[in-house]
Amino acid sequence: MNEKFFSLPEEKQLAIINAGYRVFSQNSYKKSPVSEIAAEAGISKSLLFHYFRNKRELYLFLIKNAAETTYKCLYEFGCNKEEDIFEIMHRGLKAKVSLMRKYPDLTIFTLKAYYETDPEVYGDIQKIIGRIASFDANSRFLKIDPEKFVEGIDLQMMYMDMYLASEGYLWEKSQQGRLNVDEVEKDFIRMIDFWKKIYMRKD
Repeated sequence: MNEKFFSLPEEKQLAIINAGYRVFSQNSYKKSPVSEIAAEAGISKSLLFHYFRNKRELYLFLIKNAAETTYKCLYEFGCNKEEDIFEIMHRGLKAKVSLMRKYPDLTIFTLKAYYETDPEVYGDIQKIIGRIASFDANSRFLKIDPEKFVEGIDLQMMYMDMYLASEGYLWEKSQQGRLNVDEVEKDFIRMIDFWKKIYMRKD
């Protein structure tokens, strides 16, 4: 990647990044036209290739940027400091909402990229995000105290239920176009509160 990209003003970098997220979130990797990304970013296609040698390099840069930006934001919101799964969810939601306001299409881009199968980028995608975003990888690192939950509950199944419901919600909403941040935040708060009521032990 051309280092001149990083010498651009932050506003211009953001315009290119968001244009990439936008176009790649609407199409498969193969069917995403670089010319459309350039046009949405307000630059020429040749200038975009001055910063990135080809579409593949741009795409993989966007995936790395999405992962690094997301992890940094989750850390800043203290998600790593909590052990209560529902408090982690609330903090994670706040983090993701703040990201969605700055990068409107990052969430759907990441979801779509995770399921991308084009052989030109598939191997690299797995190296970058691989199983990090998967159910198994996330559930193993949770510190869940069984005493806080309904007696006899299968905690692994509980987490899988919440994980798949979250993924399914975002996927369904993505089919309707750009995510409405306020609606997503409101819906997830309701979902988290619902899970607390049915899964947490009543004192």
